[in-house]
Amino acid sequence: MPDIYVEPDAIPAEILDQMKVSLERRAATPQQAAALRAYLADIDMPDGARVLDVGCGTGPQSRTIAGLAGVGEVVGVDQLEPFLERARELAADLDNVSFRQADARALPFDDASFDVVVLHTLLTHVPGPEDVLADVHRVLRPGGQVAIYDGDFTTMTVATSDADPLQACIDAFVEGNVHDRWLVRRLPTLLREAGFEPGPTRSHGHLDTEVSQLTRGWTERGALYMRQWGRIDAAMEAALVAECARRIDEGTFYGFMNYVSILARKT
Repeated sequence: MPDIYVEPDAIPAEILDQMKVSLERRAATPQQAAALRAYLADIDMPDGARVLDVGCGTGPQSRTIAGLAGVGEVVGVDQLEPFLERARELAADLDNVSFRQADARALPFDDASFDVVVLHTLLTHVPGPEDVLADVHRVLRPGGQVAIYDGDFTTMTVATSDADPLQACIDAFVEGNVHDRWLVRRLPTLLREAGFEPGPTRSHGHLDTEVSQLTRGWTERGALYMRQWGRIDAAMEAALVAECARRIDEGTFYGFMNYVSILARKT
């Protein structure tokens, strides 16, 4: 099944509402917040920097970036207007943040108009990431930096044994939410081909055990997808969700995915 983000106008309102909540919940987890702080600290932020947050979602990264030393203005863009409506609500008290609707492959900005561009969990969802990087290169000033953070979706797992039934939920989640699960492994090559010089790279593992902050939601969403796609019935969906809850209650749950961040400079 295609990545749900590939046809944004076809996303049901109920799923959109869940996604808005999920984006804020993910950003608020200590592990994800620490990863964001870590890779943002690697950026050479010029005084009064103009920063573009592409694929901003509901804006959690934009709000964090707006508070960094040296940042003058943050512009967040996303293809989904419902996300941007929520982003504007949450950033209403920030004078240096604005949001507008745009396709990441055709950014509505002048050449060399930003000092920094951030792509936070965006590229794995986009058909033609080369087009995104080309337009990012265009809007960056000479010497400007792009910061990319995304999941290595080949590492996403909740399995605790061979043929663990819950892993089927994770596989379905990746199938329904990710366009290219291998993308982060090709990023240095893609960046060089787009005219960037890759710089610092970090690994950011997200692990859920006693408290499932992210991976429970991935598992439940995957079970939902399998039922919607006709692969399982409602009883099986309920059983998978119940098994996930049982493991969490008993302290036997394990969920993990590695994220990768990489900075690159426009040469």
